[in-house]
Amino acid sequence: MKTSKLSFVLFVAPCLIAFLMVVIIPTFSGILMSFTDWNGIDPNPAFVGLENYVKAFTEDVVTVNILSVPLSMPRFVNVFLFTAAFATVSVILINAFGFGLAMLVTSGLKGSNVLRSIFFIPNLIGGLILGFLWQFIFTKVFNHIGTVFGIEFLKGWLSTTATGFWGLVIVLSWQMSGYMMIIYIAAIQNIPDSLFEAADLDGANFFHKMRNIIMPLVAQAFTVGLFLTLSNSFKLFDQNLALTNGGPYLSTQMLALNIYRTAFVMQDFGQGQAKAVLFLIAVSAITLTQMSLSKKKEIEF
Repeated sequence: MKTSKLSFVLFVAPCLIAFLMVVIIPTFSGILMSFTDWNGIDPNPAFVGLENYVKAFTEDVVTVNILSVPLSMPRFVNVFLFTAAFATVSVILINAFGFGLAMLVTSGLKGSNVLRSIFFIPNLIGGLILGFLWQFIFTKVFNHIGTVFGIEFLKGWLSTTATGFWGLVIVLSWQMSGYMMIIYIAAIQNIPDSLFEAADLDGANFFHKMRNIIMPLVAQAFTVGLFLTLSNSFKLFDQNLALTNGGPYLSTQMLALNIYRTAFVMQDFGQGQAKAVLFLIAVSAITLTQMSLSKKKEIEF
């Protein structure tokens, strides 16, 4: 018994120490930093209380058009709303595409193993490389096609807020759909064949099987997929930096890029960390709520 306990401690200790040093300690030190005016250099920053949190919701006011109505709001709030809209659209599209691809490659189609590899490859490409790759496609390829065929919609794809938004959505959807496909493939293949055989005997068509067998029994995978895509959409940084760099006029700037610029460009690490704490609270609340709602729809078998 003592030997097994010692083995357990020796096995868990390195992981626990690494987790404490990389996650727990930096998190609490960052929270403490958010109450100071640290500029990244001064070894003795002053304690400013909630000033950094107040600044996040009061300073740098910008005017934006929402449904053709001009509204004035702090940039951090505008960035949060933009990120939330982006995350909502991305979560829906990524999971829809991922589930559709999973259904395709599990339908007995010839060459399905090759298709799985092809669909998964974009997930192996780094965020910065992916952003620069699609930046070339949007600015060069789209512009050339638009010029040749006279399609104005394809010209200057990343020069407006609307097209920049959809450019980011396309990039993340293209990258993550294959990853979600793997999760849904595992869930679909885990459904007992006897259920489909019984459905065939009862004369059920594809839509009946989808509604009454596949969707309920894949609910657990949807919980995982929604959680991963929601958190990754909110935390998007590399693709945002490489594709639009927040432009035009910071109108496509997302939360992670806004926090980075506040800390490392403006040298205001205190306010940057305050925004990061607010970011952590918001993402945690949203993802936990999503998981709670999704769990209620799961079916055990």
